[in-house]
Amino acid sequence: MVASRWTAAPAQASPSRRRGAVLERAILEAALEQLGAVGWNGLTMEGVAAGAQTGKAAVYRRWPSKADLVADALQAGLPELTRSPDLGSVREDLLEVCRRVREAMFSPPGIALRSVLHECDVRQAERFNQVIVGGVVEPTLRLLREVVQRGIERGEVRPDAANPYVIDAVPAMMMYRTKVCASEWSERDLQEMIDQMMVPLLCVRVG
Repeated sequence: MVASRWTAAPAQASPSRRRGAVLERAILEAALEQLGAVGWNGLTMEGVAAGAQTGKAAVYRRWPSKADLVADALQAGLPELTRSPDLGSVREDLLEVCRRVREAMFSPPGIALRSVLHECDVRQAERFNQVIVGGVVEPTLRLLREVVQRGIERGEVRPDAANPYVIDAVPAMMMYRTKVCASEWSERDLQEMIDQMMVPLLCVRVG
């Protein structure tokens, strides 16, 4: 499973006494809930404050604009793509990376992020695209590079296959099929992509 950036915190005796990171997390969670309920256009700082059971001033003190708040909420809520899997074969490692990417893309923050991109203007969309790049695309590329390098060390992967075009293939395909084809990436879809695209691209031919 992919870890979330949020971890459980001790229950607070009174919401009004929350401070620091506990209050900030409550505000970020409330922002995600508001996004899911009313979307980007309907979200207000007042509504987020009410959802977090705090004052509007506490929200504005930390985030001067709605865009600042939403960008941080989406970034903080996305599951983390951290340690690369080591399951004994490049095929299984690639599948596990893809499962983690799917979990991030279809997590509540991932779904909210895609809906925000449809509603906001061009300047704002550019900023939120950076959340996708920083929170999903770049970590995915790093994990894939680690998996491919480990496959080279095992002798499964051709050394010349470790190039940016091959590494880009998985996130490019997943983003394209999700955005353009509305694919939800079933387990079978992931396996077919790995077996029909990545394994032939990467692996040493035997015989």
